[in-house]
Amino acid sequence: MADIAALTALIEPEAKALGFDLVRVAMFGGKSDPTLQIMAERPDTRQLDLSDCEALSRRVSEVLDASDPIEEAYRLEVSSPGIDRPLTRLQDFADWAGYDARLKLIEPVEGRKQFEARLNGLEGDTVKVYAERVGEMAIPYGQIVSAKLVLTDALIKATAPLSTEGADRISQEG
Repeated sequence: MADIAALTALIEPEAKALGFDLVRVAMFGGKSDPTLQIMAERPDTRQLDLSDCEALSRRVSEVLDASDPIEEAYRLEVSSPGIDRPLTRLQDFADWAGYDARLKLIEPVEGRKQFEARLNGLEGDTVKVYAERVGEMAIPYGQIVSAKLVLTDALIKATAPLSTEGADRISQEG
């Protein structure tokens, strides 16, 4: 399987050169259907549009083709992190304070490794959350295996597209 840290080191400068922040680099699908997933965003909007994805895909493809860091054939998937985005960087937990997230931990906290909680920001390298049955908790960032935002009405409102122009029109080519 591919070395994610090495891939990230190749991909991140390309994303930065286009003005994007890299959110996640991951390999999925195992041997049967390997897919290299790259999630990025514009720092000012936290979104990518289709032309942004195309530009990043082309640029990354050139670098990966030249260095050939993945032995087997694979698919490349470039996307925005979406509304219920993964929280992959420490700063994400501060940026999305006030919203609900689903967290998976290495070691249990209050007897649980998985739970939903409201993000309450950071204190150093510690993520502060509030969970219904447990109350306020402080979780070391290094204990979080994965986290992603939970789709709620408040999150949908906060992440509304910058422009919906044309969204109600159907294109018929023929």
